[in-house]
Amino acid sequence: MTDATLSPATAPDEGDIAADYIEELLDITDLDGDIEIEVTEGRTTLTVGADGELPLLSHPETVAALQELTRLAVQNGTGEFSRLVLDIGGSRNTRKAQLARLVDRAEAALEGGAERYDFAPLSSYERKIVHDIAAERGLISESEGEGRDRHIVVTRG
Repeated sequence: MTDATLSPATAPDEGDIAADYIEELLDITDLDGDIEIEVTEGRTTLTVGADGELPLLSHPETVAALQELTRLAVQNGTGEFSRLVLDIGGSRNTRKAQLARLVDRAEAALEGGAERYDFAPLSSYERKIVHDIAAERGLISESEGEGRDRHIVVTRG
């Protein structure tokens, strides 16, 4: 059977394909990790945890690269674009804390008299987090730019 003839009932599951891909990677690297799959609002999140953490794999840039590779594996298996989110060893919480500190800087700059604060380019997932944090603090945030130059501008509310 080819991908083109798969019905939704027989199509491979995005989470299962991603979990198999990550499990194979962990086996190759001789690392242990528990994999959990969660689907929220149509987006699959794969969480990889371990008792001893996964410090080599949980660095934000490494997670971003592995997420893209995992998305490609899913796309290859399903024939559909994937918006899968990968969290390794708590990397998402670590990145959210880092982004909150960036919002702290923006807030301080605005309190110091700046009319706006421009962030460096961020991924769409990171921009969403910054928009959420800014809104919680009563700041106005907008995305500007295109492609890799897309970034957030924060102003006072």
